[in-house]
Amino acid sequence: MPRGTPDHEYEERHIEKKEDKSHVASTFIKYFAYVLIFFGFLWFLVQYVFPMFQ
Repeated sequence: MPRGTPDHEYEERHIEKKEDKSHVASTFIKYFAYVLIFFGFLWFLVQYVFPMFQ
């Protein structure tokens, strides 16, 4: 081993925390759709199914 060379090779890594805005937006839309479907189902029950039992 020639003199002056390091004993170990170092790999330099830059770790950046990136917040992918398109991923955040698509997740928001997905859960908003779940909530909308849930409340739509509740509205259907109240409007059409529950009055049948009166």
